[in-house]
Amino acid sequence: MNQLVFLADAAATGGAMSWTWMIGYIIVIGGIFYFMAIRPQKKQQKQMNALISSLEIGDSVLTTSGFYGVVIDVMDDVIIVEFGNNKNCRIPMKKSAVVEVEKPGSEENK
Repeated sequence: MNQLVFLADAAATGGAMSWTWMIGYIIVIGGIFYFMAIRPQKKQQKQMNALISSLEIGDSVLTTSGFYGVVIDVMDDVIIVEFGNNKNCRIPMKKSAVVEVEKPGSEENK
């Protein structure tokens, strides 16, 4: 009889321990997921917002479609970009279509 009571007590505490271990694992996996997926994405989004807000007339831009152009006009959500040597090729596009911005005075040495 004593052995049955002892086994019942062990099973009861073992069940409680498994719940705490399971909650601990969930918290650890959630923390890993946050630091590997959510945090870098938020950081990249902040960089893109800063890039888009710094657009000015005369900046050279690279669009998501792979075209290089020069910003001619900047409005709230739309920019007008001039592509190529043809001065008549001006296309309005959303600011979110810009991937890279190069300021006119900043030359990169490669």
